[in-house]
Amino acid sequence: MSAENSARSVRQADGLDPVRALQRVLYRSAKQDRTRRFHALFDKLTRSDVMWRAWVDVATNQGAPGVDAISIADIGAGGTESVRAFLDGLTAELRSGTYRPKPLRRVNIPKPGKPGETRPLGIPTIADRVIMTAAKIVLEPIFEADFHPVSFGFRPNRSAHQALEAVRQTANKGRGWVLDADIKACFDNIDHEALMAQVERRIVDRQMLKLLRSWLRAGVFEGGVVSDSEAGTPQGSPVSPLLANIALHVLDEAWASGGKRLGTLVRYCDDFVVLCPTQERAEAARDLAGETLEPFGLQLHPDKTRIADLRQGAEGFDFLGFHHRMVKSWKRPGRYWLHKWPSPRAMASIRGKVRALTTPSRVGLDLGVVVDDLNPVLRGWGAYFRQGNSSAKFSAIDAYVHERVARLASRKHGLRGCNWSDRFTWEWLGNLGIYRLTGTVHYPTAHALR
Repeated sequence: MSAENSARSVRQADGLDPVRALQRVLYRSAKQDRTRRFHALFDKLTRSDVMWRAWVDVATNQGAPGVDAISIADIGAGGTESVRAFLDGLTAELRSGTYRPKPLRRVNIPKPGKPGETRPLGIPTIADRVIMTAAKIVLEPIFEADFHPVSFGFRPNRSAHQALEAVRQTANKGRGWVLDADIKACFDNIDHEALMAQVERRIVDRQMLKLLRSWLRAGVFEGGVVSDSEAGTPQGSPVSPLLANIALHVLDEAWASGGKRLGTLVRYCDDFVVLCPTQERAEAARDLAGETLEPFGLQLHPDKTRIADLRQGAEGFDFLGFHHRMVKSWKRPGRYWLHKWPSPRAMASIRGKVRALTTPSRVGLDLGVVVDDLNPVLRGWGAYFRQGNSSAKFSAIDAYVHERVARLASRKHGLRGCNWSDRFTWEWLGNLGIYRLTGTVHYPTAHALR
């Protein structure tokens, strides 16, 4: 039975939309035969429903225009008909073989919590983003069938909080040493040939492979010059996280085939830790990770990769924005449990955002406008970090917000002196409608050994 007929049968049986039905068929086919290589995928990518879903995803995510300066608003200005015409044009280019990706527009964005430091971001054009997203829709189910449970980043129905919970449970079972690994410039250094060799383990559709290679080699536009891309998959591309996971899947495979005797791997795309019972095994895990990554042009950062001793709270480590450390139990003497709270970098990041929204230059704005700008930032940050032992850090941020808004109010009213907390109390701040982090922490099941 062809994929089209299989998708139709699945759709009728399960009531799924056509794109979801197609993904389910591809996943089942890959799962049932771990050696199967897929020949006919390019025609799935150019289906009108797949292209439309890709457009919806790209439009929902918004984002800046690429080198052609065409924005999402420009494409959607004429309504559904203009979008359909745009997608039909892309489909025609793909089917005729005339499609060529444009270079990525390079921008440097600030690193959260690291003032003055930036990281490069490659922004594809909207047209390229739509086609990349369509390719991801088709390819992702096939590789999902192979991916291991230790991988949590940029995967359907998996999240950072699940990775954090896996770390907590493992540490609480006595894994007292952790390899806190950092892959040096992972997205910039992945070897193209090694990556494509991994892709070709499952994909033999020549048109699809040619498309992937064209994106890897599209180059970067910066300062009026286009530079070639000899390695890496640029951050900012919709398909890059999937390609990174395909490359780093070799790390998961290494652990599944023998590395698990050293410790438990928890990976969120290029960020991973290994929790081990002894220091010797943590060192062996570091060596195994380095050897596994080397063929892909990747290496562990010598200065940022470390082995931490978690026992009795001796050391902690940062992972996915949280600082993790063993804390003595107040219920069971002599027992320690892993706690987590926002890392210093995460605290610096939210303080920087609050500071930027309460600068003296905003003194002319109504305080209600300032609060309306602050609240989404505080809610978003708090929603992520509430899953942990963050109450003290939340109180510190609440106090900082109080100080910044009160000082802005002092300037607004021409008041002098440092007694802002007496003039502008918590009650005053609450009446402005400011969002408070205090009291929103969600604690995990107490001291669970799950």
